[in-house]
Order: sequence, then C-alpha cells, then structure tokens
Amino acid sequence: MTEQPQVSLVKLGSTDLVLADPGDDIRGRTVVDAAGDKVGKVDGLFLDQDEEKIRLLEVVDGGFLGLGKESRLVPVELVRSVDDDQVVIERDQSTLVGSPAYDPELTDAPDYFSGVYEYYEIGPFWAPGAIYHRPPFHP
Repeated sequence: MTEQPQVSLVKLGSTDLVLADPGDDIRGRTVVDAAGDKVGKVDGLFLDQDEEKIRLLEVVDGGFLGLGKESRLVPVELVRSVDDDQVVIERDQSTLVGSPAYDPELTDAPDYFSGVYEYYEIGPFWAPGAIYHRPPFHP
C-alpha cells in the first residue's frame, strides 16, 4: 500500500470555497461508463486544499428522497470526457458499482484515500512523480 501523507481533502459544498470557473462545476451531471451505461450522478467534488485542485468526484446512485442511495468516490484521473449533461468515466459500470462505499466518517483515517486509488489501480496524487490530471470539465 502506498504510504499516505496527511491528505487534506474537503467536500467543496462543505466550504465557502467556489470554483474559479463556474463551468467546471459538474455536480448534478449524469455519470456514465465508457460504454455509455449510467452509473449515477456527480453529487460532490473533493478538493485538495493545499493544492487547490479537485481530486475526487462523489458519485451517487439509487435511492429515493435520500433513502437507499449509495455514494462512491472516483478519482478525477478516470474522467474521460465531460459535456453539458454527462461525465464519462474510464471504467465499466460493474467496477464503479463495486467500488468501496464513501464513508464520511473514515476520511480522516490514514489509509482511506489510499484504498480508493488502489481499488481503481491508479497511483494516488500524493505519490512521488504524480502529475495532476485536470479533468476535461469544459465541453
């Protein structure tokens, strides 16, 4: 497991911060896999406060009136494309649906975010030599 330094990620909606470009706000857009199958909707964006960069998307699926919904975190490195209505992710629906559930109580645990990146088999943003992958937020 890649050792994780103290990572300070916050959910953008839980802060007074705003995106510099409102066009980058993809919350509410449908998330689909590479084959076009619906996975859920972008419910939140997780910001690396130190670097002021979006690192993770919170994708929510299912539920009615907030009951039974499931949230998962998806690294921005997996965003293939974005248009006015949807976000395309470079993994299939079963991979995204099978990913670990987002648990806000665990975000301070040292290995929590490491586990997310390991599940998707990509290096975490804090690893030596990591290059920031700015999602293609603008259509």
